[in-house]
Amino acid sequence: MLCPSFCLKDFPSLNMTDQPTHSGAVPAWLEEGFEHIWLPYTQMQDAPLPAPIARTEGCRLIMADGRELVDGVASWWTAAHGYNHPHIREAVTRQLETMPHVMLGGLAHEQAYTLAARLAKMTPGDLTRVFFSESGSVSVEIAMKMAVQYWINKGEKGRSRFVSFTGGYHGDTFATMSVCDPEEGMHSLFAGLLAEQIITDLPLTRAQEQEFETLLEDRCDGIAAVVMEPLVQGAGGMLLHSADTLAFIRAACDRHGVLLILDEIFTGFGRTGTMFACEQADVVPDIMTLSKALTGGTLPLAATLARTHVFDAFLSDSAGTALMHGPTYMGNALGCAAANASLDLFELDPPGPRVEKIEAHLMHALAPARQLPGVKDVRVKGAIGAIELEPHTDHDWMKAQFIERGVWIRPFGNIVYTTPPLVIEADDLACITSAMVDVVRDWGINKRKDG
Repeated sequence: MLCPSFCLKDFPSLNMTDQPTHSGAVPAWLEEGFEHIWLPYTQMQDAPLPAPIARTEGCRLIMADGRELVDGVASWWTAAHGYNHPHIREAVTRQLETMPHVMLGGLAHEQAYTLAARLAKMTPGDLTRVFFSESGSVSVEIAMKMAVQYWINKGEKGRSRFVSFTGGYHGDTFATMSVCDPEEGMHSLFAGLLAEQIITDLPLTRAQEQEFETLLEDRCDGIAAVVMEPLVQGAGGMLLHSADTLAFIRAACDRHGVLLILDEIFTGFGRTGTMFACEQADVVPDIMTLSKALTGGTLPLAATLARTHVFDAFLSDSAGTALMHGPTYMGNALGCAAANASLDLFELDPPGPRVEKIEAHLMHALAPARQLPGVKDVRVKGAIGAIELEPHTDHDWMKAQFIERGVWIRPFGNIVYTTPPLVIEADDLACITSAMVDVVRDWGINKRKDG
């Protein structure tokens, strides 16, 4: 299968502003709606038109004029099985015909209860209780709320602070912003409004390990939990750490009586090579959060899982010890049906062997980028490949270049990365990696000329 190939000279507006107007035909819905929509992470004053997508198929995004882009980021890492998978589509269709949603307050439906039991069975250790919500950020907020109330229910009311790590990202809501890296820029505007947490470096060296031990020892009476992304810090720049580091953090939390929350929203469901990243360190968190690939990228759904000892702290004759949280659409029947179908696919065709092949290709195909001008590092872990560049603001130019080459890659910060669908074929994956190397090469040459 050949990569789609486009020519920027045919589309002057794309060449200049990253506006995919293709043959001069901007879809009416895009032109009209752009005057009203507010896009994520976008300065709307000079925002270019986004690429108009009419439909999806497999690992492809089909544009409004019929041309195709190989999706290199799986719609923010969600479309693990590709798009329009018939098994998921049929499950959602069946559910829609019977019951799209009922509240979980006082009512029950099969999809949510079946999904809870399956997640409890497939996650490591005794993560036996599942609380559903609609988004990853909210699932982390729920985890934080569980951790604080866990200590309150145990009679330790002063334990309300969280330890998180530089380079970490856990969401855009107010509580989750407080445990993100404060220097990465996304949330710095809100510094004075956020709860003050303890953000430190990952303990990657012996000296940092000792500093982390000392931190937990000195301040454990005020700490509810440590919050971290296992093995890969995604939105912080695809930063990697070892299974040994994760195992050390788990052991340190145990030594000092601190809960450990693992945010597996990005790393869960095979992305790093095992079903959950924490399995590579033989670690079981006290609380785990999941989302993104949970439904195969079809419907919004998230889950917060707690171990038995955490759940047991909420059991009492007093109503005041219950977890007082309940999103309106929690356990949405359509979302749970999609998730159950997604889990079917993971069970029928475990992602490990496919991710191993993707990782081998990424390591080989992205290696030449290490020698290109402007490149600081190349990192690969499982089905994650990242090229770190010197600081720049050329994201729109890069996106246009990727579209010209028939792929969808969305650089952020100084990172050009791919997190392809786990079912991607070799030809499509090669299309992605060759485009990454070519665009970075052209960027480096242009940067050197301009400099």
